[in-house]
Amino acid sequence: MTKRIEATEKAIELIKILQEKHGDLMFYQAGGCCEGTQPQCFEKGGFYQRMGDVCIGIVENTEFWVDKDLFEYWKHAHFTLDVIDAFGVGGFSLETPLKKTFRIEYRIFTPEEEHSLEPLKYIE
Repeated sequence: MTKRIEATEKAIELIKILQEKHGDLMFYQAGGCCEGTQPQCFEKGGFYQRMGDVCIGIVENTEFWVDKDLFEYWKHAHFTLDVIDAFGVGGFSLETPLKKTFRIEYRIFTPEEEHSLEPLKYIE
């Protein structure tokens, strides 16, 4: 099965640090201007998804949720979670006090990958 999301080593290291401090986590990537379009990291249950939002996979035992409208736009893309040394626009994400920002790099799936994608989970 082809994963829809993977993470760089730097992102995995930061997730582990945040898990030690905060426990179970979740990611949410919104599509609107107010939340920013970078992925936000919260304590699990610290953000309430909308009906139709999509969990595209799990990174380090952490679900990665995407806004339903944003997913429609990016459903043919693979997400790579990375982290940079910067203060992100959102400021609500758990990595913000560490002066880090999670970000996503996208690439389009190959036709072969499209036929073997991992299943999705939706908020119903």
